[in-house]
Amino acid sequence: MFKPKYTLTNSIVQDLTIISECKAIIDHAKILPTTEIKLRRLALIRMSQSSTAIEGNALNLHQVEALVAGKKIDAPDRDIYEVKNYLSALKYIEKIVKNNKKFNKRTFLQIHKLVTQNTLEKDKSGLFRQSPVYIVRHFFGFNKKVVYTAPSASKVPILVEDLISWLNDKETANINPIIIAGIIHQEIAAIHPFVDGNGRVARAIATLILYQKGYDFRRLFALEDYYNLNREEYYKAINTGELYKKDKDLTNWLSYFIKGFKEEINSVKFKVQQISLKNIKGDSPQMFLNDDQQKIIDFIDKIGKITTKDTVDILNIPKRTAQLKLLKLKNLKIIKQIGKGPSSAYILNHD
Repeated sequence: MFKPKYTLTNSIVQDLTIISECKAIIDHAKILPTTEIKLRRLALIRMSQSSTAIEGNALNLHQVEALVAGKKIDAPDRDIYEVKNYLSALKYIEKIVKNNKKFNKRTFLQIHKLVTQNTLEKDKSGLFRQSPVYIVRHFFGFNKKVVYTAPSASKVPILVEDLISWLNDKETANINPIIIAGIIHQEIAAIHPFVDGNGRVARAIATLILYQKGYDFRRLFALEDYYNLNREEYYKAINTGELYKKDKDLTNWLSYFIKGFKEEINSVKFKVQQISLKNIKGDSPQMFLNDDQQKIIDFIDKIGKITTKDTVDILNIPKRTAQLKLLKLKNLKIIKQIGKGPSSAYILNHD
């Protein structure tokens, strides 16, 4: 079985302690549901934009935001597909977490299939590579050097199975989830199991692991931003030699990964503290939205408004039930009604 080698240095332990403190603040902060949904939506946009930008995608945040809202943009088809694909992979991850499904090879391959849909040949999308992989660095456009050689294609399925077995092992459950996510991230990149899309798959699966293990930080973070700020540093940190080694020391990579996580979570903590409901009178409990309410708010956030008919359609419920659900959100002052009679609709309440 795969057994990662690393050392818990003082800086790693200190960073993990800071992250844990931030987590407690973020988890217990009182935030209006509409505000939290907007922050979560922004994190989704940042994740998709940065994770694809690392590998050369040229779409900016405004363009990605437009795609999330279902709008058309003027950009190369491949760039659009890559962002839409990553968004699909993140939605799939949320579904896996919601249904409490165990991570396995099928999940692994499905994430790759979603990430590479319409950008990679069908006989390579969602399937392990059948050819060797060499990462080449070009110098001044003329000379080139092989800086990394991945394991042979015949070894890929076994290495992936070993990695998944380690992830699901009882002893691994005792390791800090952030360390687990960092190890999985690096190992997938090192195995390079696919012809293309390895980085995006590694980052998406690391996010999935964090979500599954209760380290989702209310899904307000986008670690990909940290990687994208200095891509050269990211590639340097994740590269642990010219050849794949099963027993490589991951300490330096984990130091980088955890430091970046700390910086991103610190930023999330600051934002949450700025907008938390400090002025609520007394000890009023935080308002939590159930799944149906979240779907309603998300629909309004995307479209701008929602009608009773829209609610019936998206929740697949009777009209009367839909009306009651909308009334409940209205009474909570999360949404407000516009118009009257058959033409009435609901929008987010920013008052």
